[in-house]
Amino acid sequence: MSGEQGPLWAISGPQMWAGIGQEGHGEPWVGEWIPGEQEISLGGPEEEPGDLGIIPAQPGTAEQQSADTCREHGEQLLWFCYPESRLICPQCRTHCHNHRTVPLEERAAHIRNKIVDRCEKLQLQTAGIEKYLGDTLPTKTTHVAATARAARELVIQRLNLIRSVCDNEEQRLLEEVHAEEERAQQGILTHSAHWNESAQKLSDIRTSLVDTLTKLDDLSLINSEEAIEHRTEEAEGILEPQDSDKLNFNPNCVQSPILNRLWASSIFCCPAVCEDLAFDMKTAGPLLVLTEDQALRFLQKKPKNYSDEPERFNHWPNCLATRSFQGGTHTWKVNVEKSGAYKLGVAYGSMARKGSGNDSRLGYNLDSWVFSRYDKDFRFSHNSEHQAVELLRNPKHIGVVLDFDRGELIFYDPGACIILHTHRTKFRHPVFPVFAVADETIALI
Repeated sequence: MSGEQGPLWAISGPQMWAGIGQEGHGEPWVGEWIPGEQEISLGGPEEEPGDLGIIPAQPGTAEQQSADTCREHGEQLLWFCYPESRLICPQCRTHCHNHRTVPLEERAAHIRNKIVDRCEKLQLQTAGIEKYLGDTLPTKTTHVAATARAARELVIQRLNLIRSVCDNEEQRLLEEVHAEEERAQQGILTHSAHWNESAQKLSDIRTSLVDTLTKLDDLSLINSEEAIEHRTEEAEGILEPQDSDKLNFNPNCVQSPILNRLWASSIFCCPAVCEDLAFDMKTAGPLLVLTEDQALRFLQKKPKNYSDEPERFNHWPNCLATRSFQGGTHTWKVNVEKSGAYKLGVAYGSMARKGSGNDSRLGYNLDSWVFSRYDKDFRFSHNSEHQAVELLRNPKHIGVVLDFDRGELIFYDPGACIILHTHRTKFRHPVFPVFAVADETIALI
């Protein structure tokens, strides 16, 4: 309201309204109005409450009347109506046809019984909590301490066993290295002595022939012809020295399944070691596309109409990585869980890209080395030579380890901690990680 402050009215329920009187009315008052039976106009400031048929209320009277009596009939609330979930008077009950009603005392007794039941349940619940706090948790504390102690002992025991195995393997491999070094050095010494002796013998034969040539007269030369032939045959019996692998140190003496598996497992346990690779879509075949989540997808039907760059494979579903390696050790991991046909490995950048021949087909030429799957068959391929790989389960991820300097290529299943295949060769040019997929998708991790 604007201007002077008028009376403040509040209406409670459909029939009761009340307010604080204006100046001159010192008491709160309430009034009851039954729609349709009387009309009331709200008077101005000069009108008295009595003019509107308003009965001054005593403190607490309205609240008590509202709680104990029916607002509609003014009778005591002696019954409870279940469908309407409220207290009603006897007169209201006559209108509650087909409603379930019970006396006030019965409803109150029912509520009291519910409270008693709830109290009993709370008491039982409290007793359960007290038992849990007094018995279960202390036992848990003791059990947790014992289990943790056993776990620590298990960790220490297993690590000690691993250390012991590693120490024994280290000792064995170092002894193998020492023995191989001694063998190679002894072979070099033996060859050195032999060829020094041969060189000296050839020098003596040459000196003898030169003396025969310069010091003998014709008659003596003719008479010495048989001796000359003998010395000549002796010299011819000394062959040219040939290099031999037996004179080299054999690095395979340090090959150890335990060491290789621990080494590969250690590499893939450290994600930071894996290379940050990406598919080079400028090399991707027309049946490959890159999805929004950077996976390489095989197209079953319509090939993509890519521009024909020189580096693009135009037939096989191959793709190179954006980086190449020409030294050091490098690792990368590929998610192959969704694909039933794929190839992973390395290839020279000079590998052919055009046509459907073997020169552009991964694993069928001298320029590529790949591990492949087709349905349930796994194999390693290079230069059209295929080596079957027997697996008990389909790997979800495959890790590739390239030790360029040592010429070692390892395919590893990080989930099972097993080496799928190891290939050794001498890489003569930089190699690119290479991929092919002919079913669903593969993705770099």
